[in-house]
Amino acid sequence: MDALDVARWQFGVTTVYHFLFVPLTIGLSVLVAILQTMWHRTGNERYLKLTKFYGKLFLINFAMGVVTGIVQEFQFGMNWSDYSRFVGDIFGAPLAIEALVAFFLESTFIGLWIFGWDRLPKRAHLASIWAAAIGTNLSAYFILAANSFMQNPVGYRINPDSGRAELTDFVAVLTNKVALITFPHTLAGSFLVAGSLVVAVGLYHVIRNRDSADTGAYRFATKFGSWVVLVASAAVLFTGDIQGKIMTDVQPMKMAAAEGLYTTESPASFSVLTIGSLDGSREVFALKIPYLLSYLGTGDPNGTVHGINDLQAQYATQYGAGSYTPIIPVTYWSFRFMIAFGMAAGAIALLVLWSQRKGRTPSSKWLLRAGLAMPVLPLLANSFGWIFTEMGRQPWIVFGEMLTRNGVSRSVSLTEVLTSFTAFTLIYATLAVIEVKLLLRYARAGVPDVSEQPPTDDTDDAERPLAFAY
Repeated sequence: MDALDVARWQFGVTTVYHFLFVPLTIGLSVLVAILQTMWHRTGNERYLKLTKFYGKLFLINFAMGVVTGIVQEFQFGMNWSDYSRFVGDIFGAPLAIEALVAFFLESTFIGLWIFGWDRLPKRAHLASIWAAAIGTNLSAYFILAANSFMQNPVGYRINPDSGRAELTDFVAVLTNKVALITFPHTLAGSFLVAGSLVVAVGLYHVIRNRDSADTGAYRFATKFGSWVVLVASAAVLFTGDIQGKIMTDVQPMKMAAAEGLYTTESPASFSVLTIGSLDGSREVFALKIPYLLSYLGTGDPNGTVHGINDLQAQYATQYGAGSYTPIIPVTYWSFRFMIAFGMAAGAIALLVLWSQRKGRTPSSKWLLRAGLAMPVLPLLANSFGWIFTEMGRQPWIVFGEMLTRNGVSRSVSLTEVLTSFTAFTLIYATLAVIEVKLLLRYARAGVPDVSEQPPTDDTDDAERPLAFAY
């Protein structure tokens, strides 16, 4: 083990951990805004209760996401300074805009939304949560644009004197075809997570608190969340199909590694399950769907999908001697886990809707257990999706331009990286416990009482200090 190995583990662990909060923040910000809009248009009190209820869960998650996200950008200077020097002119531009525009937009208007209840005009207060939601989604786009450059570098040139990548076309970076499809795919995955949380919490109260006066609100939440999950599932499949074709075009090795396909095939089958050697080079048994891999990669059931061996030979000729093959077991199984966990969440959403058909009230303990597992399933799907995306690009940190081993900080020792890795892991584990406890505590508490409360003193409203609305 050396500093490079530990630096990769540290970045992987902190990134996956941070991304546990990101999709819920992205999706739930919009869903809370939709619930508040429904209250604004109808005046129905149950929508106000649900807005404040899920809004509280959103704020807990948002705060934790901000804390864990700060570490991400610092790591580029800590453990990956050679990478930062090489690509900082390009990679830093969308990240700077994300911080200066998108993050300030969402944080400012979240503050107005938190403290603006009964102080801002209702339309202005509604606009503040929509502005925060837009800022959250814009933030995701700029970050994905930076990551997409690593997958498919565009809009740059290599300075022959400094050896650094220099930005020549910022619009090309923002309109990178990888970013244009990764963004809607990530949004769909985020709504899958957020909708699943809405379903899980609503279903818990529907089954466990059947005689509650707020049962109608919880029943609506479970239906609303279930439809969000189903629509998001369809969007994930649609955008994922397009993403697979673009990936095959710009990173054919990643598609070959997803299947463990060593020889070029036309047509190529997709294996649901393969038993054989760990690296997939020797097959004992495989359950395959004919033509599917060709369609996923090229759009043509008879299309040609290049194999690992041919691509390795091509890259060795193009880039020099060395291995250009990612870790096959990781890419093969992460790709399948991503699909399986996402589909499982959609299947549970169907069961939840079926259980409430024609006004029925669900009561099955098995359904409750499945519903409570729902938020975890798309979180796992998102995590395995990012593991596949990043590990499938290896050994490149910037595809075709910089190997991962060349991007690590040369002045940072193994002991230093190991110390920071251990510290971050312990801190993040502590934050995970806090996050889960807070979410469970407030989720179990149920929707708040939103009835009008008479003033307790004679203080003029304009002179009262701002107070946290929850």
